[in-house]
Amino acid sequence: MTVVGDIRGTTTDRRAVISLLRRLRSPEGQANPLPVWADFRALGDVVPAPWGGYFVTGFETCSQVLRGRNWLAPDFAWQERRPDPERWQAPATREMTRTLSRLNAPAHTCQRRALGNLFDRRTLDAMRPAIAAHVTGLLDDLDQRLREKGEADFVSTVSEQLPIRTVGGWLGIPAEHHPHILSFTHRQVHAQELLPTKSELAVSAEATLEMRAFFTDLVRRRRAHPGNDVVTGWIHHWDAQYPDDRAAADQVLYDLTMFITIASLETTATLLTNAVWFLTQDPARAGWLRRHPEHIDDAIDEVLRYDPPIHLNSRVAADDTVLAGVPVARDTMVHVLYGAANHDPRRNERPHVFDIRRGGSHLTFGGGAHYCLGAALARLEARLLLTRLLERFSTLRPTAPPVYEPRMVFRRATSLKVTT
Repeated sequence: MTVVGDIRGTTTDRRAVISLLRRLRSPEGQANPLPVWADFRALGDVVPAPWGGYFVTGFETCSQVLRGRNWLAPDFAWQERRPDPERWQAPATREMTRTLSRLNAPAHTCQRRALGNLFDRRTLDAMRPAIAAHVTGLLDDLDQRLREKGEADFVSTVSEQLPIRTVGGWLGIPAEHHPHILSFTHRQVHAQELLPTKSELAVSAEATLEMRAFFTDLVRRRRAHPGNDVVTGWIHHWDAQYPDDRAAADQVLYDLTMFITIASLETTATLLTNAVWFLTQDPARAGWLRRHPEHIDDAIDEVLRYDPPIHLNSRVAADDTVLAGVPVARDTMVHVLYGAANHDPRRNERPHVFDIRRGGSHLTFGGGAHYCLGAALARLEARLLLTRLLERFSTLRPTAPPVYEPRMVFRRATSLKVTT
């Protein structure tokens, strides 16, 4: 680790934090969140949140929270202990609380063990030809649009399509359902915002009903017509776990199938969009990587470090503890700021510089028991796409910066116009 200076202190003005959160959601903050993260870090490694709890900004402190066994996901048990449990009763909130990202041991351990190493080398090798074919087809679409109109939207043409085709094909979901899945995924995610509004929760509630209907029907149809596929294998496993309780088995099957599908979409699409933005806005950078394809994995890691697809993640203290010198009571929620941590100069020297050969480190895929299930798959999709893109489009460049949704949790690029 490179130590550059020291960042300490926990006393801050509530108005200063509110101002930073507003800046993060603003068009300027979405276009370039680095100044917001720097200002958060200047307030300390552990920054009091206006509503109670803390934001965590330093790399080592964030890593401690993500990897520590005494930091838990905000599950149903924690929500029921809140003085305002009704706040957590929104349908979309409860739906996501049953998924792996919000489970703790032993339920989390049980589901993770059942899944095993979901995207191990053998699985990825088996998926590689299909992903490569998707990449070729999508780049054909991009080429056609560029030739016809001189400009194309990389997000709608390529980066949003590759993840849904990849996971949809793997789970055996017909392509005609892909637009519907993308639609309710984009709308359901509002419930996972830091402070969702009533209108956002209403949109999420409607999307949740659509999502529930779709994946419940998917499990029902696969149960009626089993095949040699992932979902059929999960059905066999969970039916054996609950031989006398079909409803319990179906609930777990729904939760897994739904979560693994939607969790792999927006985050990967944003990674792909950001990669094209950062690599092609500088022709010299793209040219160097084209001549040195052995550094494509390094480029992917630098994109993940420089602009993570998730702004923050939340954990709660399992016991009374001390975090970076700050006493934190049991059940207190802390919000890990991935971007602030990845740009901590004590971990990555000159963090504001995008450097493919940095060899630095990031926390973008999380850590510990909740390390991202789909990390290896996202890397494979990015590697195959960037390799082929650099080969086929030597002069591809953006005509404008990407446009992002005004969010504080899941980053989503909605547009990136490119030309040649």
